Amino acid sequence: MVITIPANVKHWHGAKKDSWFSHLAIEVPGEEISNEWCEEVKDEEYERLD
Repeated sequence: MVITIPANVKHWHGAKKDSWFSHLAIEVPGEEISNEWCEEVKDEEYERLD
């Protein structure tokens, strides 16, 4: 699956506890755009996921 996120859009992605997840990010340079890495999910929060 390929997901395209427009410039300057904050987003989150992850996996469920019972599935695998692999993430490959390709950042395209541009003018007046940014890439923000959000906070990581703590183990306690992850364990509460369905």
